[in-house]
Amino acid sequence: MRDPRWLPWARWAGLGLLGLFTLTPLYVMLTSAIKPLQDVQGDFHWIPTRITLRPFADMWRTVPLARYFANSLIVASVAALVSVLIAIFAAYAISRFRFPGRRIFSVTVLSTQMFPGILFLLPLFMIYVNLGTALGVELYASRTGLIITYLTFSLPFSIWMLAGYFDSIPTALDEAAQVDGSGPIGALLRVVLPAATPGIVAVAIYAFMTAWGEVLFASVMTDESSRTLAVGLQGYATENDVYWNQIMAASLVVSVPVVAGFLLLQRYLVQGLTAGAVK
Repeated sequence: MRDPRWLPWARWAGLGLLGLFTLTPLYVMLTSAIKPLQDVQGDFHWIPTRITLRPFADMWRTVPLARYFANSLIVASVAALVSVLIAIFAAYAISRFRFPGRRIFSVTVLSTQMFPGILFLLPLFMIYVNLGTALGVELYASRTGLIITYLTFSLPFSIWMLAGYFDSIPTALDEAAQVDGSGPIGALLRVVLPAATPGIVAVAIYAFMTAWGEVLFASVMTDESSRTLAVGLQGYATENDVYWNQIMAASLVVSVPVVAGFLLLQRYLVQGLTAGAVK
């Protein structure tokens, strides 16, 4: 049975409305970033009457944006790297070995995703403060403490997703590598990891994005020296004024690297999520 003649037009209309809904905020952000502050705070105009690039220069002086950007990049990159390294070995053990408590461990890892993150805010805060007071281990208001915090969120899902991806890789590859003289670790490094590249990239992107845009824990667990971008952008709102044009300019600048990296690695992310979800 053929589709009605109006159905393709309805699809295009729906896609057009969806695209308009998605692109309108981006357009407002871009146009607000090139307006003087008076034009942003006054009557809104879809087409800017005056264009200036001064907000892109002033945004670096109003707040220490470069330091916030470096903090976010370091925290997100290290959290993603550590999450991937731990998840690889944990997921490989779950996928390839049969040990007592394997199923309970797998269910426990996945069940941690059922709890909202805010439940862990106060316990982690008290642990970090008490460790600093009793042992001199400064985790509160440090990038190290923030990295450990983000690992508690990204690591369980990373293990579960990589375990599903490793299950989709035939065990015959491991056996062939072991016949050639490689042990389990050698088979993992030489055979399994190259075949699991899309899954590993998907896990790395997930862990990086989890740490990059998180606000709640970053607002409590950091101070001025360790503050990240997600919290640092609030510095454009002062007691006397809100620099909306600089906020939009800063948001645009800090979004470009992340969006560009995501677009470059998008195909790996789709392959990794699909293969892991099938299992």
